[in-house]
Amino acid sequence: MRLVLILQLLLLFLGCAKKSTLPNIIIIFTDDQGYGDLGCYGAEGFETPNIDRMAKEGMLFTDFYVSQAICSASRASLMTGSYAERVGIQGALSPWNVTGLDPKKETIAKILKKRGYTNAIFGKWHLGHREKYLPLQNGFDEYAGLICSNDMWPVDYDGKPLTGEKKSYYPPMSFWEGNQPLEKIETLSDQGQITNKITSRAVDFINRNKNNPFFLYIPHPMPHQPIAASENFLGKSELGLYGDVIMEIDWSVGEVIKALKKNNIEQNTLIIYASDNGPWLNYGKWGGSAGQLREGKGSMWEGGARVPCIMRWPEKIKPGTISSNIAATIDILPTLAEITGVENIKNKIDGKSLMPILNGIPGANPRDELYYYFAEKLIAVRKGKYKLVFPHIYRSYDNVIPGENLHPGAYSQGKAGLELYNLESDIGEKTDLALRLPMVVKELQNIGEKARSILGDKLTDRIGSESYETLCGSSPPAVKFNHLAIGNDITLNNKPHKSYPGESISSLVNGIGGTVNYRDPSWQGFEATDLYATIDLGKIKSVKSIKVRFLQDQVVWIFLPEKVQIEHSVDGKNFELIHESFPSNDFSFTQDIFEFDAEIDKIESRYIRVKGYNINSCPDYHPGAGGKSWIFADEIIIR
Repeated sequence: MRLVLILQLLLLFLGCAKKSTLPNIIIIFTDDQGYGDLGCYGAEGFETPNIDRMAKEGMLFTDFYVSQAICSASRASLMTGSYAERVGIQGALSPWNVTGLDPKKETIAKILKKRGYTNAIFGKWHLGHREKYLPLQNGFDEYAGLICSNDMWPVDYDGKPLTGEKKSYYPPMSFWEGNQPLEKIETLSDQGQITNKITSRAVDFINRNKNNPFFLYIPHPMPHQPIAASENFLGKSELGLYGDVIMEIDWSVGEVIKALKKNNIEQNTLIIYASDNGPWLNYGKWGGSAGQLREGKGSMWEGGARVPCIMRWPEKIKPGTISSNIAATIDILPTLAEITGVENIKNKIDGKSLMPILNGIPGANPRDELYYYFAEKLIAVRKGKYKLVFPHIYRSYDNVIPGENLHPGAYSQGKAGLELYNLESDIGEKTDLALRLPMVVKELQNIGEKARSILGDKLTDRIGSESYETLCGSSPPAVKFNHLAIGNDITLNNKPHKSYPGESISSLVNGIGGTVNYRDPSWQGFEATDLYATIDLGKIKSVKSIKVRFLQDQVVWIFLPEKVQIEHSVDGKNFELIHESFPSNDFSFTQDIFEFDAEIDKIESRYIRVKGYNINSCPDYHPGAGGKSWIFADEIIIR
C-alpha cells in the first residue's frame, strides 16, 4: 500500500512539473491619461480604488516614459520594443492612411505566440486599418474595438454632428470585430458603452483561457476626447465627466482582477497598467492632469512623455514597491521575452528587460539613458537625473484659455533653447542648469549625437543608419507594367499640378504605377482640369488592350472622372471613339485604384488619346463642397 501511495505521489509530482508555469500577461493601456490622474500618483478627487490597490500590491514607477507623446507612434513602440523611428510609424494614423505597422515587425503578440500563448486585443488598435495591418494578421487571435482614435468621426466633441465650416473629413466610426466593422458608433452615448464592451469581452476571454497562458491587451479609447461614460458612472464623480470616465476605467480594472481571482490564476498573472501619452490639457476640466509635470500631450516635456505605470504580479513583485528607475514602454517587450524565454527576436529592439527591477535586485538599473523623439525630431535626451533639451519649437498649453462645453481651447507656441534640467530635484522642468553645468551638457550632447547617428534627427537634418527610412525606404514599392507605350512620346493638353507632377512628363507611360497613396511620385494630379493625353506609338501597331488607371480618395478631394473616353487614330488627325464610361462618384471614404479598359478585339493604330473629365468641384455631400476637385492618373497601359 505504501509503495502504491509513493508511486501515486510521484506521478502527481511529475504531472505538476509538466504543467506550464508561463504567466498570463495583461497590458491595460489608457489613452491620454495624465501623470496626475490617479490617486496613487497624488490626484485628489479621483476615485481609483482598484488601480490604487494595484500599486499597493505591486510596483509603481515614478519615471516611466512613452517613446512619443502621440497615439500611433507610442503604440507602435509598445508593440515592438523599439523607438518609433526604427519602426516607421509617426503621429496618429487617420482612417484614410494607407500605411500601418510593418507586418514584418515582430510584435509582443507574435513573440508570445512562439511560446504557445493565446492572444487577444479589446480596445483601440490605431496601427493601420487595412487588413494586413490589423491585429489578426499581427499575432492576435481575437480583436474587437476601434481602429483609430475616437475623435476620428463626423461628430463634434460635444456629440453634435459637424456642419458648415466644421464639417468633418472623417468617415462614420465603427466598433470592429476581427477584420470587419461590426456596428456603427454614431453618438456620445454609443461611445459611453465602449469601456463596458471592452471589459465584458476581456472577462469572457479570461474565463475561456484560464487553463492556458494568454496575452490580453486592453487599450482603452478613453479618456481621449471626446469623453463619454456609461449610465452607471455618469455624474458619479466629484470631478465631473472626466472623473466619471476615469472611475469607469478603474471599474474595468477591478473586473479584470475579479475574473483572475475567480479562475484562480491571479497569482501567476502579470498586469501592466500605463498610458499612451500625457493629457490633452486644452480641454480644461474635461481633460486630464499632468500633476507637477510640464506641458502635456503632443510635447516631449515631462507632462507629455512621462506617464503613470503600475505592474502587479503577486508571485514575483514585492507589494508596495516604488521604482524611480528610468523605464519605458519600449522595455515591455524585452521584459516579456525574458519572462517567457523567447530568444532570437528578429527586430532590433531598443528596450531593456525590467526583470532585475521587478525581482527587486539591489542597485538594478537596466536603463540609464533615454531618447525623447517627436515626429522624427530628437527633442531631448536623458541620462540619470539630467535631461538635456535641444532647441526646438513646440505646441504649448501655456497662457491659453481652456475650451468650454467639451470643446478644446487654442494652443500657444513655445520655443526652447539648449536647456538642462535636474529631474530628480526639478520634476517640473523650471530651472535651466545649462550654463551652470557645461560638462553635463557636453556629455548629454554626445548621447544626442549617438541617437542621431542611429535613428536620425529632422531638427539637424540627420539620417540615421538604422532608421526605418534608411533600412526599408519611405515609399511603398512601385507597381510595374510592361506595355507598348513605354518610352514613347506623350502630349498633355493640360499640365498636372506643380505639387503632383509625377516623376516626369512621361509618367503616364513609364511602366510604373502608384499605390493607393496619392503622394506616390507615379501619380499626376489635375486640379479642376481634365486629363487630355495623346500617345504616339511611333508607327502603326496592333493593339489589343488600352487601359487607364485613376485613383479615388475622396477624403483628400480626389475623385474619379465624371467621364472617361479612349480614342485611337492612324494619322493623328482623325480619331475614333472606342471607349466611353461614366464612373460613379458616390460617397466613399475608401482609397482605391480603378482601371478603365477599352474593350476591343484588335485594332491597327498609331495614336492613342485618353480623356478624363474632372467633375471640377466637390459634390454637395462632401465636406469640401464647392471646392476644386482633383483627378489623379498614373499609367496608360497599351498592349
